[in-house]
Amino acid sequence: MTNPVLVEVLRGGKVESRHEGSIAVADASGALVLSRGDVARPVFPRSAVKVMQALPLVESGAADAFGLDVKELALACASHSGEPEHAALARAVLARAGLEPDALECGAHWPTSQEATIRLARSGEVASALHNNCSGKHSGFLCGCRHMGLNHRGYVKIGHDYQRLIAATMEEVTGAAHREENSGTDGCSIPTYAVPLVNLATGFARLATGETLSAGRASAARRLFEACMAEPFYVAGTGRADTEMMEAGRGRVFTKVGAEGVYCGAIPELGLGFALKIDDGTGRGAEAAVAALLAHLLRDDEALSARFADMASVTLKNWNGIEVGEVRGLPVS
Repeated sequence: MTNPVLVEVLRGGKVESRHEGSIAVADASGALVLSRGDVARPVFPRSAVKVMQALPLVESGAADAFGLDVKELALACASHSGEPEHAALARAVLARAGLEPDALECGAHWPTSQEATIRLARSGEVASALHNNCSGKHSGFLCGCRHMGLNHRGYVKIGHDYQRLIAATMEEVTGAAHREENSGTDGCSIPTYAVPLVNLATGFARLATGETLSAGRASAARRLFEACMAEPFYVAGTGRADTEMMEAGRGRVFTKVGAEGVYCGAIPELGLGFALKIDDGTGRGAEAAVAALLAHLLRDDEALSARFADMASVTLKNWNGIEVGEVRGLPVS
């Protein structure tokens, strides 16, 4: 199946590039209410499923045992920009569990925020694992291990008990297999599993509504969703798409980016979850496509729909600040 064009890139009023992809929107029963392209083909959701990976942190009682607040729960679901607030909060979460940053096994990289990188370099410091965009998630994993009495060494490995727990949780939520045979290794060294978009969309609808979930899991999902929507800066960072979309949604929209052109999320009031994949893996394509999708799904609210439609169109400028083109998410119909 050839996937449709979801995003166009224009220059001089002419289409210069196109981004093809697929979209699934489903309810908690798994019924598709909107489908574009091949939604049955397994894709690696990467960081788009961090809220699912954070469920054991809450369900196990670890979040309460270590007194994690709304910002810290949002950080546990984050792909943050490595800004000072992000790194400091990750350090604070680790300290709650009696651990130092060297317990993190996600690896170190410079902040994805250019401003934060420049500030760090000018100070004479070097990047650490705290600046890794996944340090909040990994800090949450470590809290879970400590609370459950698990040896946290090697917690990133597919055979570790905590990773087994996460895989079982995601399998139950999505209804799709999360096994070694459909696994890969994510950028932060934990397992990632190839799952069809329809299952990812269904899983997010279940998290958003609590349908088919146990009372405890539904409560944990609601708590994590509410934390992310209340503190989107800690999910992403300054000027990031997730920050801006959840701020625009004001508690009505949950979104989460994943690497290689993946986006997942939910609109709780509609009882819908969604997942999309841009075939060429570009983030600019995924951001424009998800904004266009949200504009369509929220069309009954004209003002909010218009806000997302604006986000689906990004003006391109050259280094002299001259407008040269546009990235445009095509309207979903």
